[in-house]
Amino acid sequence: MLWLKAFHIIFVVTWFAGLFYLPRLFVYHAEATEPAVRERLKVMERRLLMITRVGGVLAIGFGVLTLLAFARGNPAYLQQGWLHAKLGLVVLLAAYHGLLERMTREFARDANRRSGRWLRIFNEVPALLLVAIVVLVVVKP
Repeated sequence: MLWLKAFHIIFVVTWFAGLFYLPRLFVYHAEATEPAVRERLKVMERRLLMITRVGGVLAIGFGVLTLLAFARGNPAYLQQGWLHAKLGLVVLLAAYHGLLERMTREFARDANRRSGRWLRIFNEVPALLLVAIVVLVVVKP
């Protein structure tokens, strides 16, 4: 079980690295005026999205395996309110990731319509979700 937890945490960190940095690249891209810079950012966004996608899939996969291991040891584990709240926040995080996927495609087509200011605010969403998830997991209110 500890190995599952360890790999879950490793891939959560990987996932969040991308969730934090990809929107920052979008800010730079939205504000870039030179075509060469915009093209370079497209490559960076595409590559970072691939790493982020792998991190997210593996984080969720190892999270599910960890959850099943805990539930096997104690079926009442699945009845805890903090766990339901955490899983709800993970669903929101996955939806945020989905938006990043779509936005990466928009930037690749030069179809972004969002301002740098909007993207800066959007960039704060995963930090808020991370704080809430960690508090739920550690404090278990």
